[in-house]
Amino acid sequence: MKYMATYDLMETMRVTNQWLGATAQAMGSYPAAGMSSNPWLKMLGAWGEVTERTFARMVAKPAWNIASVVGEDGRDHLVQVEHVLTKPFGDLIHFNVADRPTMDRKILLVAPMSGHYATLLRSTVVSLLPEAEVYITDWHNARDIPVSEGKFDIEDYTLYLVDFMKEMGPDTHVIAVCQPAPLALAATAYLAEENPKAQPRSLTLIGGPIDPDAAATDVTDFGRRITMGQLEETAIQRVGFKYNGVGRKVYPGLLQLSSFMSMNAERHGTAFKEHIMAVSKDDVSAQAKHNKFYDEYLAVMDMTAEFYLSTVERIFKGREIAKNQFTVNGKKVDIGKITSVAVKSVEGSEDDISAPGQCIAALDLCTGLPDDKKASHVEPGAGHYGIFAGKSWRNNIRPLVLEFIDANADAPKPAKSNVSKLKKKTA
Repeated sequence: MKYMATYDLMETMRVTNQWLGATAQAMGSYPAAGMSSNPWLKMLGAWGEVTERTFARMVAKPAWNIASVVGEDGRDHLVQVEHVLTKPFGDLIHFNVADRPTMDRKILLVAPMSGHYATLLRSTVVSLLPEAEVYITDWHNARDIPVSEGKFDIEDYTLYLVDFMKEMGPDTHVIAVCQPAPLALAATAYLAEENPKAQPRSLTLIGGPIDPDAAATDVTDFGRRITMGQLEETAIQRVGFKYNGVGRKVYPGLLQLSSFMSMNAERHGTAFKEHIMAVSKDDVSAQAKHNKFYDEYLAVMDMTAEFYLSTVERIFKGREIAKNQFTVNGKKVDIGKITSVAVKSVEGSEDDISAPGQCIAALDLCTGLPDDKKASHVEPGAGHYGIFAGKSWRNNIRPLVLEFIDANADAPKPAKSNVSKLKKKTA
């Protein structure tokens, strides 16, 4: 029960801060406050508005808010989110652009399950929509999934990716961002052995920890320092009675958010101080910029305990992907079985989460893949966020990824049999 009590305590603290913010905002908004020249009341209302919005966003799943996209005909085409495949822990969704011919490029974006919703890749989706059919993995918040649905660990995650790739067909190009990169690589290798005809055409891995030990960061250092017992004791809680997943063991999004914030506490503190001043001065443009980023950044989701713990134990500590020792349902997944899927790694030179060297390690694991099917890119000056959603992505990385996709758009040629080779020799 202590884990459930801790979860409810964190939720109580969040609701209390939201209520305090709403109360302060209401007090600062009284008409009588305008009779005083004391700026304190104005600042109180501004602080309340920012605080209420901040704590309210922590439990709200952001909307995609992609209303339309400009087509080649110069017209705005409406965008509708369609659920292609629905599963308990995540859906495969398609951004259907109305009244537009089906695009030749078909891209599956594999969103991370690392505390944020798939909407973290909204700008990535928007940048690809004009020139491709875009699909994405939309993972569910573990607190809303009943215990009766069972477990969900990294093996289940891998099998979800396998099902999504099968559903989309072999003319798919997969782009895995950050956390799912090693599991997307494993899913592709799984298909290479179990169902080769369902393999995608290409696989682009962006800033993922294929080999966490290739370049140390604070994330990898933390994974080495802490024991699994310590991690389970300090990070895992049970969902409280407020949500459908009551009793499910999770790594809470609020706990993950506090970790995110502490990594750059000074920068976030300054951002909120400046935002409160902007609200007090009715500076709408400054408010919009802040809200656009933090409405997404603060919206966090719980991960199942087994997924979080197995990620730390098997990807970071055991380095099962890096050692090519990963198993799914007791069967070894051999990454060397990938022989026809083109693989590209993308890294940022200033990435402090998945440092350069961690992702490119995937190419060495693809021992069965010819060199002309491998590619890599390190973006100078780019941090973690920039390589998939920032200026570096838009201006430099996106064109390179689309070029890589187009270069590998054709179906792989079937391997020549030994019989045909023998005929040529005897002719």
